[in-house]
Amino acid sequence: MERTEQQRREKQELFTKLWTMVNDLRGNMDGSEFKNYILGTLFYRFLSDKTERVLNAQLANDGLTYAEAWADEDYKADLIEASLEDLGYVIEPEYLFSKLVEDVNNGVFKVEQYHRAIKELEDSTRGQKSSVAFEGLFEDLDLTSTKLGREVKDRSKLIGRVLSTAAAIEIDYEDMSIDVLGDAYEYLMSMYAQTAGKKAGEFFTPKTMSTLLSRLATLGKEQAKNIMDPTAGSGSLLLEVIHSMQKDADQTDRVGHIFAQEINSTTSNLCRMNLIMHGLSYDSFDVFNGDTLENPAFKGEKMDIIVANPPYSLNWSADTHFLEDERFSQYGKLAPKSKADFAFVQHIVSYMADDATAVVLLPHGVLFRGAAEGTIREYLIRELNVLDAVIGLPANCFYGTG
Repeated sequence: MERTEQQRREKQELFTKLWTMVNDLRGNMDGSEFKNYILGTLFYRFLSDKTERVLNAQLANDGLTYAEAWADEDYKADLIEASLEDLGYVIEPEYLFSKLVEDVNNGVFKVEQYHRAIKELEDSTRGQKSSVAFEGLFEDLDLTSTKLGREVKDRSKLIGRVLSTAAAIEIDYEDMSIDVLGDAYEYLMSMYAQTAGKKAGEFFTPKTMSTLLSRLATLGKEQAKNIMDPTAGSGSLLLEVIHSMQKDADQTDRVGHIFAQEINSTTSNLCRMNLIMHGLSYDSFDVFNGDTLENPAFKGEKMDIIVANPPYSLNWSADTHFLEDERFSQYGKLAPKSKADFAFVQHIVSYMADDATAVVLLPHGVLFRGAAEGTIREYLIRELNVLDAVIGLPANCFYGTG
């Protein structure tokens, strides 16, 4: 009860600060664009804070801070090497989030500083093992946009306020009892889903649903070499599975590699951000931006756990060439063009290892519709014997749908 109350307070504080940032940006841009600046800034703060924590700890015995050691050429090369190896990126002291906020408070901040900071971070990963994990993560955070103000001084003033508000959010990195990016995304999307012309549920599975799926998926699982979400959204389902597998600090070896695919590039970036913010190493996950049905990633891999909340009754091509695709060929039927629900199921089943568990959220219609869907349903049950349970959920569990 005490922890739940703490989480409630932390969430409320987060939402209050997010509302302040939204108000700062309101009037400058469409509501759907707020999240790009707010979430990108929260993520940059996380990467910067982690740089300071990790490198200051390594320099403690030398009695130096990161900034002091960086100024010494004898230390600089080693700091770059250590940062790339441990973190996958480099943020120089002059570009640390704390330094940017200090300049804001001193009235000398210019938006170009933040722009250069992000570019230098991205450049530091090029040619490194971490490049795939970090490539394009900040592409939606356009600090040169005139929507932030036509003059540099106007953009600097506005982004300076966003930085200051982000700095005021208390984050306990040792015990992140709330999902900062996920909760922020849920809050922003639920507030502005109509303005964005999107359904929040398209990108984010509500916490209660994520918790249910993760508990079902991990039941009886001591370890999972490979875990996948083929319609990953912002990664909320994957994070719940990881949390469920690693309830205690000494269980960090229970999860192997994470595989995710997401068709929306902005949301795919957010998924990578979310995984990194929750302590996953840059080499412990692969997030592929692309259409799961038309251009499936990770061919040849078999998964121990698969979770998914596919977009409901989505249109897809249902092209006849898919009858030759090993994911669909054995069924003799394809899901109809107007309802891809069973195509996602067939895709998921094709990736399952022998002892795998897959849990999928689907609309109730998949239980009753006939024609091709009836044939596929019967094959899954009678021939493949992959169905253990069907659980009906109450109405209004998701954004934008009953």
